[in-house]
Amino acid sequence: MTSPSGIPLLHRLAHLYGIQTAYYDVHHHRQKITTESLLAVLRSLGAPILTTQDVASAWRERRLALWERPLKPVAVAWNGESPVIKMRLPISKADTSLSAYLTLENGKEQHWQWPAADLPVLEAAQVEGMQYVVKQFTLPGGLLWGYHRLTMELAGQYEEALLISAPRKAYIPPANIGTQNWGAFLPLYALHRRQSWGSGDFSDLEALLTWVGEMGGRVVATLPLLPLFLDTTAGFSPYIPGSRLLWNELYLDVNKVPELQDYPSAQALLASSSFQNELQALRNSALIDYQRQMILKRKILEKLSQCFFGKESHRLEDFRRFIEANPVVEDYACFQATHEKYQIPWRSWPQRLREGILRESDYEGENQRYHLYVQWLAHQQIQAVMESARQKGLQLYLDLPLGAHPDGYDVWREHKAFILDTSVGAPPDVVFVKGQNWLFPPPHPEKIREQGYRYTIACLRHLVRHAGIARIDHVMSLHRLFCIPNGMEASQGAYIRYRAEELYAIMAIESHRHKTIIVGEDLGIVPSYVRPAMKRHGVHHMYVVHYELASDSQRGLPKVTPNSVASLNTHDMPPFAAFWQGLDIEERLRLGLLDKTKAKKEMANLLNMKKALTFFLQDGGWLQEQVDDISAILKACLSFLAASEARIVLVNLEDLWLETKPQNVPSTGGKYPNWRRKAGYSLEEFCQMPLVLDTLRLIDRFRKRSKYPQ
Repeated sequence: MTSPSGIPLLHRLAHLYGIQTAYYDVHHHRQKITTESLLAVLRSLGAPILTTQDVASAWRERRLALWERPLKPVAVAWNGESPVIKMRLPISKADTSLSAYLTLENGKEQHWQWPAADLPVLEAAQVEGMQYVVKQFTLPGGLLWGYHRLTMELAGQYEEALLISAPRKAYIPPANIGTQNWGAFLPLYALHRRQSWGSGDFSDLEALLTWVGEMGGRVVATLPLLPLFLDTTAGFSPYIPGSRLLWNELYLDVNKVPELQDYPSAQALLASSSFQNELQALRNSALIDYQRQMILKRKILEKLSQCFFGKESHRLEDFRRFIEANPVVEDYACFQATHEKYQIPWRSWPQRLREGILRESDYEGENQRYHLYVQWLAHQQIQAVMESARQKGLQLYLDLPLGAHPDGYDVWREHKAFILDTSVGAPPDVVFVKGQNWLFPPPHPEKIREQGYRYTIACLRHLVRHAGIARIDHVMSLHRLFCIPNGMEASQGAYIRYRAEELYAIMAIESHRHKTIIVGEDLGIVPSYVRPAMKRHGVHHMYVVHYELASDSQRGLPKVTPNSVASLNTHDMPPFAAFWQGLDIEERLRLGLLDKTKAKKEMANLLNMKKALTFFLQDGGWLQEQVDDISAILKACLSFLAASEARIVLVNLEDLWLETKPQNVPSTGGKYPNWRRKAGYSLEEFCQMPLVLDTLRLIDRFRKRSKYPQ
């Protein structure tokens, strides 16, 4: 079916819903979306369409609905400029009086009125026999940064919109602060000390921060610290949390909980031989057993919770104030307790519960109080880490994952803001030839706007309150997401567009309010418009040596720009020693991610990369002679990064002792113990290793130089 303009009507309908009908793949080839996929994605967004026979009526209905809504749900005003508002009006109301009421975030109100007849007409259209015009008016400028509520009144009809007044750029420290810093990266679950309970905790994170600070660094980066939804579909990925609004109680340091000193029964359990034997088994294991460790911690924490709520105290008064100020914690605790009672995903709960209406009879009160208690403790402990870091001039570098587990709290509470019958993923590329399905639902591009980006703001705010640097996972999601309808292959998805400028505005406000640097993870397939938008809005990009080499195996390395965070690799890549020896290629061949032909080709590319990199390092004076010593190559690469103008250089601590096992091998499922491997050495051990210390001192010297030629 073709429209009068010559564009297939199905494609025009897709465009009205913000769906791309084609995209350019990793080889820059144009890939068209099939009719079957377009129909499925349209249905997931709410289009009244089953087959191609419904396209014409769905297109008319959608077009009419867009014109019948006078005011778009969100508008943005940059840098205090005067907000320009457009309204779509039926011709019958185009000349009546127009009133605007603006309620500022601080509660103050402003009011204006215009004769609509005096406003310029920007556009006119006839839709289903009705004449419409687009008119424009300008509100006074100078608005404070924030989220304001605009109400328009026209002939007795009221329309509301969110007006975001934002700085054009995200927070960037003054020129003499936070420039040319360096930091260390290690997943908190992998970090461990002698007293750890099988994986790292918030006290271990504070200890790592202190040590990095003593070495001259100013940043510690780790993976998301959000609640895990421990089931078989997501494994243990910190990038598919049960919620992006709370903390993971797995990382609590039980010994730091004040109540432990007051309750002998909890102390007796902790000191018992059976408990200590179980604890030692967790410490001795090379892999983290999340369920087993959480069961052990909960035994103690439940006792402390029961005692804590059993009598009045000053801490109980503090707890009540915290819950009153953070109602999401109570809601989350009710959800968790209900899930523990039913033991099935929320989508199989009775309808009232699925719709978010919970009553005290739906869960065990003791379990609900436990979740309230541990969230309060987690808040206290990470707050203590953050405050300790700030006092020492240090920063936490934390991640905001792209999505949340479909069976977790966020999707249950905000289910209307998600496309529940669709998953986020990625189209086929050279490594994942069948594409990727990441198993969590995307946000609905219209519903999140209609809600005033309530959930988006809450997730970002939760992160930046505690992070001096916030990394936005898959920053391309501000512009578009690859969405795969349930039941289809990952290769059959399509890109859905989002309102990027509105999302950048939110990011800018929150980063300035909390003085947090924003970093966008811009690796993989990056449309040409993404990086210019990042630069325009003060979002730092990632410079990753592994990616730079792979993009052109013949050139060595390009210059590192000032608006970047530079590193050798990421958590989704092999450690440097494994990369240099081609061990990751052998591993992917073993796991069935490569066949022998592609593995041979990758080995040949690796040899070219190594030659180009070695020549580049020698030519720049970073490597003194032709060597095949991995340590020397590693130091030369890190020296190059450290002497660059990058705002931050991140060092993967595991690279420093030439670790060869990765933390994560994407798309391997249960074939590889992703997110479970402990660091090969404890904090007490690696902070005394000469190779680690020498390399970090070298980096620190280069970072403290004002300039160094590249």
